[in-house]
Amino acid sequence: MIKRDTLHFLKEVDQNNNREWFALNKDRYEEAKADLIQFITDLIPLLAKTDPVFSIDTPAKKCLLRIYRDVRFSKNKDPYKTNYGIYFAPIGKHVNQPGYYLHLQPGKSFFAGGYWQPAAADLKQIREEIDYNGAEFRAIVEDEAFTRLFQLTREDTLKNAPKGYDIDNPLIDILKLKSFEAVYPLKDEELFKPGISNKIDIAFKTVYPLISFLRTAVADSN
Repeated sequence: MIKRDTLHFLKEVDQNNNREWFALNKDRYEEAKADLIQFITDLIPLLAKTDPVFSIDTPAKKCLLRIYRDVRFSKNKDPYKTNYGIYFAPIGKHVNQPGYYLHLQPGKSFFAGGYWQPAAADLKQIREEIDYNGAEFRAIVEDEAFTRLFQLTREDTLKNAPKGYDIDNPLIDILKLKSFEAVYPLKDEELFKPGISNKIDIAFKTVYPLISFLRTAVADSN
C-alpha cells in the first residue's frame, strides 16, 4: 500500500506546478518517492512468480518513472507530472515492449497491461498473430476473469481497415487498434489498504496471458 500523503502530494503539485514551490517541498517528494520504492519492492517478487521473463532482481527504482516532464516540444510548460508512473518490463523502462504499468493519480489511478503504441514492425506482427490465432486472442480478452477486471482500450485505433485486411474481417475492430492495452481502474481508497498488493498480484496473473501473446507475436521482429 502507499501512504495517503504520497497521493495527496500530487494534488498540491497540480495546484502549484512550478519549480519554486517544488524546491520548497522537495523533502516531501523524496518521502513520497521512498514510499513508492517500497511499494514497488513489495510488488516485484509477486510479478516475478507470474512472469518468468521478469527478474526478481529488478531494482525497484528502475521501475519508477520520473516526475519531471519533458517540455521541449510541448505547449504545456508545467515542469512536473501530476501522476506517478510505474512501469514493469523485463528490458527496462526506456524500451517500448509488452509490459505492465501502474498509474497513480488522485481520482484517475489504474493498472494496465499490454503494448502501448508498438513500432511499425511489431504492430504488423501483432496484427498477423491476431488474424492467424484469433480464437486464442478472443479467449484471452473474453475470459470471465479478464473481463471482471480489465477492459481492452479502444481509444488508439485506425479509422479504416489496416492495409492487407478486409473490412469484413470478424476481428477488424481488434486489427484496427494501434495499441493493445487492458486497463483496470483503481479507486484512491484501495491504494491505502494492505490488500492493494494482493489486487495487483491478481491483476498481474490475469493480464499475463495477453502479455505472453503479444511477446510471441513480436518475437520474430526483435
